[in-house]
Amino acid sequence: MRVRVVDASALGALIFGEPKADEVAESLADEAMVAPALLWFELASICLKKIKAHPKLEDQILKAFSLADGLEIEIIDVDHKEVVQLARETGLTTYDCNYLWLARRLNGELITLDIRLRQEATKT
Repeated sequence: MRVRVVDASALGALIFGEPKADEVAESLADEAMVAPALLWFELASICLKKIKAHPKLEDQILKAFSLADGLEIEIIDVDHKEVVQLARETGLTTYDCNYLWLARRLNGELITLDIRLRQEATKT
């Protein structure tokens, strides 16, 4: 079984039922998922933005967010100095490079909806 590094754009789409949720679900089916600890901070931020944009749906949004707790995602520490260097080399944010670094370190597939991040992840 190949490990999949899942980022907040992909997991956010999945748990909040965004248009590409089915695509993300299919790519994560029956695979081990890992992520840096940053994932939960980013998901919380996505949740808050959705609540601010749709205050009448707050209960539904919070319920969807709580579903993420049931997902089996192993949190793995990253080397932050290497993440900074990777960000300098790629021009991506350090946030994105947390996921990229982890995918490269584990030789795993990065599951993301971020086009620039996906392009960088597929470079050899």
